[in-house]
Amino acid sequence: MPVRIRIYGKEAEFSQGCWTCDDDSLLALLEALADPRARTEAEEREHATYAAGRLGGLVATAYGWEAAPMPAPEITLEDVMPGASKREAKSGGLLGLLRRRR
Repeated sequence: MPVRIRIYGKEAEFSQGCWTCDDDSLLALLEALADPRARTEAEEREHATYAAGRLGGLVATAYGWEAAPMPAPEITLEDVMPGASKREAKSGGLLGLLRRRR
């Protein structure tokens, strides 16, 4: 069963690993996120919800349109620079560079 989402006022459907949409620019955005491994109905819904969440859209449910949750970040500052959050808290963040040192 295809999953319908709405982004920027345009509707799109995800079914069997492919997106369909009338708007070419939105279709290009969604195809960049397409997951061809999504075969079951649950996987299709999960992927469509992820794509809608990344682009700030809505997902069609039995009760109407619901806002898609924003997905967790794929990479964090801790992945790139271990201990960065401790240093940031200590130095006051980015604006800590502008403070006068004693």
